[in-house]
Amino acid sequence: MHKGCAKHTGLGTRELPSPPGIGQTRTETRMKTLSLSRRQALALPLALWGAGAGPLALAQGAYPSARAITLVAGFPPGGSTDFIARLLGQKLSEALGQSVVVENRGGANGMVAANAIAAVPPNGYNLLLTSMGMTTNPYLYKEAQRDPVKDFTSIAMLASVPNVVVINPALPAKNLMELLALSRTRATAKKPLTLATTGNAAPGHLASELLQRVANTKFEYVPYKGSGPALTDILAGHVDMSLPTVLAAMPHIKTGKLLAVAVTGSKRSALLPEVPTIAEAGVKELSTGSGWYGLIGPAGMPKDVVDRLSAEVDKIMKSAEVRERFVANGADPMYMSHTEMTAFVAKDFKYWGDVIRAANIKPE
Repeated sequence: MHKGCAKHTGLGTRELPSPPGIGQTRTETRMKTLSLSRRQALALPLALWGAGAGPLALAQGAYPSARAITLVAGFPPGGSTDFIARLLGQKLSEALGQSVVVENRGGANGMVAANAIAAVPPNGYNLLLTSMGMTTNPYLYKEAQRDPVKDFTSIAMLASVPNVVVINPALPAKNLMELLALSRTRATAKKPLTLATTGNAAPGHLASELLQRVANTKFEYVPYKGSGPALTDILAGHVDMSLPTVLAAMPHIKTGKLLAVAVTGSKRSALLPEVPTIAEAGVKELSTGSGWYGLIGPAGMPKDVVDRLSAEVDKIMKSAEVRERFVANGADPMYMSHTEMTAFVAKDFKYWGDVIRAANIKPE
């Protein structure tokens, strides 16, 4: 086993205290620290998570009425999901003239939060900032038997989160095609290039599975608990390559300690405009593979509420300030309406299901 290599263990549900948020002109943040088994946590409806959800009766009259909206983030404080949720919560609060309460409900790769949102009335007062995991979790975990299209209402897509193919500069390859040629040579010699994964079935992992399939090569996967230890071992020469998020790899790319040869997605990353997409670099069959952030609610939300929220998100995502803050946190703005996101999620759900089954990816 390579130095620093570790097999993933399951995600827990214990959370750290969150920094103060903002309400009306600030988003309020309320949190509980819970110690529950995954099964127990996944079974709890949002109403039992504590303060912030408010009454769950169906909305009456104009939306929103004089009550707080709960925006759930499916991961603990401190990461990109938390940042996006707080920024979106603040801007929605300003646009709607109503308090938005950000609730961090981490655990089970976002399934705790998703199951909670799916169980509440579809009145527009309980929303979830979700990610690509909603389309991959059902193929990996028995607890995640929610259909991302039928059991939720897609409201608006916010942004894509590109990954970047990075390698140790000592490798005899300076671009993606040279890297893949080297990979095929090494695989034939039964000494495949080693690729650090930063999360089971995470966007970078799935993109690498696609890459090796369409490029007719084979990588040796080395699992890590996050991008930090993975990148450390690439820098030290213990592992050859990885596909972390652009944000995670940026400091090492800028100093020249890592070489970026391509980014996932259909367009170049705003943080790395000089680095081509995988398709531009020569693998034209691969124009996807990026993660994303979107706003959803429970199935059956009223059309007028969905339309109002989607329209407000559209305005928010056109703000230069918001766009700059998204990009600075590794997320490229990519607004989609309710209809567009619904179609996107349905396509994503089927697409990644095919990839996961073909690669025989199992939960760890």
